[in-house]
Amino acid sequence: MSIKERHESLKKHLKEENPVLLDIVQKYEILDNIGYKSGFLEENDSYTGNISWWPIISILGTFSAGKSSFINNYMGVKIQSSGNQAVDDKFTAICYSNSEQVRTLPGIALDSDPRFPFYGISDEIEKIEEGEGNKINLYMQLKSVSSPNVKGKIFIDSPGFDADEQRDTVLRMTQHIIDISDLVLVFFDARHPEPGAMRDTLEYLVKATMNHPDADKILYVLNQIDTTSKEDNLEDIISSWQRALAQKGLITGNFYTIYNEEAADIIQDEAIAQRLKTKKDAHMAEIDEKIEAVGIQRAYRIATLLTNTAKDFTERKFPKLRDALDSWSKKVLISDIILLVVIIGGGFIANSLSILPADTTLLTGIGAVVVVILVYLHFFIREIMAKLEIKKHKESDQDLARALGFSTKWYKPLLAHKFKTWNMLNLKKLDNLIHDAKTTIQKLNDQYIIQDAE
Repeated sequence: MSIKERHESLKKHLKEENPVLLDIVQKYEILDNIGYKSGFLEENDSYTGNISWWPIISILGTFSAGKSSFINNYMGVKIQSSGNQAVDDKFTAICYSNSEQVRTLPGIALDSDPRFPFYGISDEIEKIEEGEGNKINLYMQLKSVSSPNVKGKIFIDSPGFDADEQRDTVLRMTQHIIDISDLVLVFFDARHPEPGAMRDTLEYLVKATMNHPDADKILYVLNQIDTTSKEDNLEDIISSWQRALAQKGLITGNFYTIYNEEAADIIQDEAIAQRLKTKKDAHMAEIDEKIEAVGIQRAYRIATLLTNTAKDFTERKFPKLRDALDSWSKKVLISDIILLVVIIGGGFIANSLSILPADTTLLTGIGAVVVVILVYLHFFIREIMAKLEIKKHKESDQDLARALGFSTKWYKPLLAHKFKTWNMLNLKKLDNLIHDAKTTIQKLNDQYIIQDAE
């Protein structure tokens, strides 16, 4: 799929789910063009590919913690298999479709479509475990469902989690999901009040989420609390889990207790039933509110990311490229001067020793050969100096190294970056992009704030 086809596909999808973001896709096309012309972006790449254009809500958790039941209940459609045993064996991305039929597509559908947050993930899997990249269908699948609750969002249901048994690939994919998600719900099973038995799993899930820079997006959910009704010991079980989480370093956090009323056993004691339902309803309302809010937050993030990327060009990328080109061109010029001095000095010495021929034609020929050698040596030294400069930056800044390789090609003027026109047009475009991003945020305000006020 070409970049143009990616953009058109993205626009078509956004037209249905979030038209406000349509304009900003066009701004990213301009940003891509600047990236191509400056060498910071490869021609088969796009800055739109670094963004999940739909809010992502991920459901992680231990086996039989009720993740699939929660998703089915939230969607209003039975899309995931559920049960007391481990029924999930792969990551499932769930998105909206107009079709009433729930469709299941293989993992390659996610790996090959840049609109989804797992585009190209088979290459990353291959880096983790050789040969596994070709088995993407064993790790992932895509399901589509006609539920208004998923429209404009992507839900990701993870396999039942056991840190002892997970392969490196699954652990790495879990961390990737946590990183790209706008909201992460980590489920635990209240029916097993001995959390110490899952010590390694707790340690991994808590560690993976606790130290995340967006820790506020992590919700810890103690599911199926209706099972505490017979003993009426909800507070004891909650305290037990909180202690277990605290032992792994989670002192504070968003902690919720819920259960599925449709799947719950009948609670004989009405007082207990009402108390559990009141707590569950309050916590579910908070979870629902957070899920709904991610759509708004994602739209603002995408607009903000455009601003930040444009500023990164003006404040970091271009200045660093100019400095690197200064260093490169200075070394080339010094080498040229040394060569010229050597040639001229050699000419004077040869002339003083009467080595040079008197024949004008022959002398002209020698001069032409010398000029050709000088030109060859200039481009040879130019290439060597460019490689050394690229190597210096390759590990610390691959984008800069790529741009250097682009700007130091043999046909590029040596001192082009010294002229004001070198990037004036791009800087003007970037200023316009920053302004347009602010305009998009104003449109989002009109959509979400002013309409709400009315």
